[in-house]
Amino acid sequence: MNAPQPVVSDSGAAIAVRRPEQAEIELKLLAPQGALEQLREIPVIVQHARNRGAFRRLETVYYDTPERLLFRHGMSLRVRRSGKHFIQALKLLPNAGQPLTRRQWEAPVDNVAPDLARLPADEVGDPVTTLTNDGLVPVFATRIRRHARQLDLPDAFVEIAFDEGMIEAGGRQEVLSEIELELKSGNAGILFDLGTQLLDAAPLQVGTRSKAERGYALAFDVVQPAAKAEPFSITAEQVVDDVIALLLGTCWHHLLKNQAVAEAGSDPEGVHQMRVALRRLRTICALFRRDIPSPAFQTVNSEARWLMQQLGPAREWDVFAETTVTRLVAAAPDVDFGGLREAVERQRKSSYAALQTVLADPRCSRFLLSLGQLVERRGWRNEIDSEALAALSLPMPTLANKILARLHRKALRRGAHFRQLNVDAQHDLRIDLKKLRYAAEFFLPLYATQAPARRYARRLARLQTSLGRVRDIASTRVLLDTIRQEDQPALHLAIGAVAGWQAHDQIAAARTLRKRWRRFKATPAFWSR
Repeated sequence: MNAPQPVVSDSGAAIAVRRPEQAEIELKLLAPQGALEQLREIPVIVQHARNRGAFRRLETVYYDTPERLLFRHGMSLRVRRSGKHFIQALKLLPNAGQPLTRRQWEAPVDNVAPDLARLPADEVGDPVTTLTNDGLVPVFATRIRRHARQLDLPDAFVEIAFDEGMIEAGGRQEVLSEIELELKSGNAGILFDLGTQLLDAAPLQVGTRSKAERGYALAFDVVQPAAKAEPFSITAEQVVDDVIALLLGTCWHHLLKNQAVAEAGSDPEGVHQMRVALRRLRTICALFRRDIPSPAFQTVNSEARWLMQQLGPAREWDVFAETTVTRLVAAAPDVDFGGLREAVERQRKSSYAALQTVLADPRCSRFLLSLGQLVERRGWRNEIDSEALAALSLPMPTLANKILARLHRKALRRGAHFRQLNVDAQHDLRIDLKKLRYAAEFFLPLYATQAPARRYARRLARLQTSLGRVRDIASTRVLLDTIRQEDQPALHLAIGAVAGWQAHDQIAAARTLRKRWRRFKATPAFWSR
């Protein structure tokens, strides 16, 4: 094996790599079966490849304890055979905000069995420190035909691997057809440049699961859980430019971690968290584009809005089924809601089928690639004047105070004459308050030692929750109109029960909402202290 070389992280900073540890920076693209052949010869590859590349047969066995201890700690352990050589690799999940970067430790071994003694157990930590070779068992395998080529590009050196084969677990199999772009040196932005050019040639999808994650799902029916947003760790010493990169990068990672969950439809939280990620993303663009009027913010906002709209129907039917109907069944046990549940489930399935088509659309993949490229290249610096460039160098607290004050004033103006606001006006207020809440959450670490900051954020979150409840009631009426067209007397009785119960619920929701608005309005601003 060649000695590990320093590589470049997503932030553009070099990662110090010690033997035998490596930091792998890799972008994965899923390809339709039969598409890899044409992609091997696209111009960017032909022009920059060192040679025709090498074809190899890779047989890989993944190991874990019978209790899947490594998997539960976010690790995967494999031994790969290539010709007469066996390489052992232990990989970790990506860090928050760096979805392409995975720490790994590689070492040659004697055969297909792993040897934990060749891992730096103290450095890796639990559970490797307590495991023995006898405690490991094979859990699944991959058999791949790989065509790898080395690309010398103007500002980077990249290995591109075309993988075709199978994931095998017991009697189960899953076809594998994908492209891996691994950064060997240079700036990671080149991975997105390449990915976009590949997408121009074939309908690819950004791969959000590793081979190991797919293998565990196949072997054990592991359902990938939805992921909530990671907390931000900005500091008063950071400048605006660095904070934008951190916020956008974390939102991008949040989005990627939930795409496969949403596509599978196994957990309603997947769609919800994708929408949260997109909403936070749009908020970031809105927060900064006044002081830094970059066209990139407008482009990201437009595409994020489009994807949010596509996710909307699935989310609305999820809320109706998981919240509204469930609460109503508990409140009115004598009413037959069987027909209503069946009608709602049909609508849910239809909305998820449409959603799968959207997530497979090249437009979605292009958006994810362009967002990663924006973060890596810091594309918001482009096409802005000297004043905006100077704003990027400001300490974050200076601009944070200004942003929070502006959003707070706007929300108070929108909420004037609160009792007279109709449903649409309340919805507009809710949007403004969401932006304010996300901004407060983003910048809270700058003020975290102040109790008033935490109280403000808490009251704002409660107010937003109440406005969301009122909005859900209004949305339910539209959904009921959709299923009311079915000619079933029992269904119509259930619909009437929902409408009556929600009319009562709306009175209680409005009372709580007014109380929370008064409390929020009376809460002093914390950023002016």
